[in-house]
Amino acid sequence: MRIARLTDVAKLNQIIAVEKGVKSKAHQDLTAAHHGLQKPALLVGISRTYQPKDEEGEQLPPESTRVQVKAEDALRDTAKTLTRLFDVTATKDWANCAARADVTVDGRVLLGEVPVAYLLFLEKQLADLNTFVRKLPVLDASESWTQDPSTDAWKTEAVRTVRTKKVPRNHVKAEATDKHPAQVEVYYEDIPVGYWTTVKFSGALPARRVNELLDRVEKLQQAVKFAREEANGTEVVDQRVGDAVFGYLFG
Repeated sequence: MRIARLTDVAKLNQIIAVEKGVKSKAHQDLTAAHHGLQKPALLVGISRTYQPKDEEGEQLPPESTRVQVKAEDALRDTAKTLTRLFDVTATKDWANCAARADVTVDGRVLLGEVPVAYLLFLEKQLADLNTFVRKLPVLDASESWTQDPSTDAWKTEAVRTVRTKKVPRNHVKAEATDKHPAQVEVYYEDIPVGYWTTVKFSGALPARRVNELLDRVEKLQQAVKFAREEANGTEVVDQRVGDAVFGYLFG
């Protein structure tokens, strides 16, 4: 059994779709053949007839058991199944060597003639980068930030706040008399003693910058997917390697 000729399966993406089913069937057939050959009772047969010693002796019917599994048949069937798998996989791998496409973003070719295997690599890496960019720290939107060349960071405007100190005060609730001492209550008063000037710094990014980066990653992701689909549309050359392999192995 062979894979279809180019008139039937003409594109790499069609070969990729076919390959999974062929692999599954080859695995099932090979497993079944292996299990069958591991049962000695299925490989043996017998034929015997009975002849009494004299004419008056007991007559017994002949006995026979047919051989149910033949190793040569198993080899032939295995070669047939695996030949299809070998041919389909070879056709795919040979085509993968030639399947290439440009990665184009905003009408400009960013990467030219990229092999399909590398496009698959790019897809995975860009998916990871997408997650990375989405989790970048963003500047607190409640503050007003400007870039500070001296620290290569973002900073806020200086904010001046008063520093106070609690100073004890006495409040006379009742004046002293010749019979009772004065009733004095101690309280604390906040007295300005200085000023704090605060500037906040941050190594985070403006939301605008994060959104720009995310937009670029997503554009490139789409471009790579489009290029992969284009590369997978490459016409394939039908490879026939199974006959050579199994002609040598089982011939």
